[in-house]
Amino acid sequence: MKKEISDYQNIHLIGIGGASMYAIAAMLHHDGKIVTGSDMQESDNTRYLESIGIPVIIGHDLNMVLNADLIIYTAAISDDDKEMVCARKNDIETVERAVFLGEYTKKYENLICISGTHGKSTTTSMVASIFLQANLNPTINIGASLKKIGGNYYIGENKYFILEACEYVDSFLHFHPTSEIILNIDDDHLDYFKTIENTKKSFQKYIDMVPHNGYLVVNIDDANIQDLDFTNKNVSTYAIYNEKATMIAKNITYSPLGFPTFDIYYHGKYFDTFKLGVLGNHNIMNAMAATLMALNYHIDKETIKKALKEFSGVGRRFEYLGEYKKAHIFDDFAHHPTEIMSTYQSSKAIKHNETWAVFQSHTYSRTYEHLKEFAKVLSQFDHVIICDIYPARETNIWNVKEDELVRLIKKDNPNVIHIPNYEKIADYLSTHIKENDLILTIGAGPVNQVAKILLNQ
Repeated sequence: MKKEISDYQNIHLIGIGGASMYAIAAMLHHDGKIVTGSDMQESDNTRYLESIGIPVIIGHDLNMVLNADLIIYTAAISDDDKEMVCARKNDIETVERAVFLGEYTKKYENLICISGTHGKSTTTSMVASIFLQANLNPTINIGASLKKIGGNYYIGENKYFILEACEYVDSFLHFHPTSEIILNIDDDHLDYFKTIENTKKSFQKYIDMVPHNGYLVVNIDDANIQDLDFTNKNVSTYAIYNEKATMIAKNITYSPLGFPTFDIYYHGKYFDTFKLGVLGNHNIMNAMAATLMALNYHIDKETIKKALKEFSGVGRRFEYLGEYKKAHIFDDFAHHPTEIMSTYQSSKAIKHNETWAVFQSHTYSRTYEHLKEFAKVLSQFDHVIICDIYPARETNIWNVKEDELVRLIKKDNPNVIHIPNYEKIADYLSTHIKENDLILTIGAGPVNQVAKILLNQ
């Protein structure tokens, strides 16, 4: 950026409805900036921004661009976007979202970044909940909605900023973290990274950014994380299987509803017994990561336990939405085979009749790269409904089709069907589900519309 953020007064955001962009817009509005924005579709986020006085246009508005002295855009915005073309033509400064956020967070004494291929939103929310419980009044930016703050951002004081840090297009390398959590490294976003080795190189650069007086918390059960170099870093590790970890979970049990209780051992000694209000072994891991980070900042054990016990998850992360014809409906943002396996394992912990997985793959590139892996994990559900692929930022240059996924699933599970329309999926479920079935809408696109249709009937 050419100037300090304080020197910009009129700021326009392209793609303002995105989770991070909408939070940035609200923060800038709180700081007294004149903020406008555009997006291709209306959403709860755009409606909220309008309700607090930020003008949002659905589509394009070149006048908003011409009135701005800074344009913030997301990585998903193409170079030929009309507003981007207008900004360049008129020499209006443009900055990518992550670059701007990196500059914006410099004013905070402690920037705590939570990263990893899976679980970022949940773990960021856990850390945020603990810091709020400790009355530390952090500023927060999460990629999902946290009930405790009524959304995905919270404006606190300047001592702590708790930030979900995404690796896509190396976004997290634009930040200036004081401390980091790395949850896992998997072969996602291959449209950008191409190989898992490139992904690991990016995370290594990210680790190297942690200052000597900062803290690094990593999942030592993860094989790809084990390949990274933590030399000269103040590192704490956590695990379920690796006995060498700083913190280990043992004696894991589950309630009838699937909620875990487990003993934590810290530096080889019994620390305490924790109970969670969220499902799955992956959330035990997330809770340990959050606990270690909180301990690094001298938050006491009882505060941590209370915050985690009361934590009920974030929006679209195995979120319970309600009941329809005595079947239970959950929604999950899972969009990678590893995440869907966690969803499946979480569903197994709940007493139920049969499972109905309604899956919408997110982006053509991810579908193409993981077609066989998607089929393998989805085939484990009792019934599978495949929606049309959600394209997001892509065109289908891979020529991948939903029927290919159906064909692969059918090799192991005949109970699979492709239904492209959300209303027709809801109609199909309405006539086929039974009492105590689990309906799970799975994917990062708007597949949760199926659940909304059912619950509104």
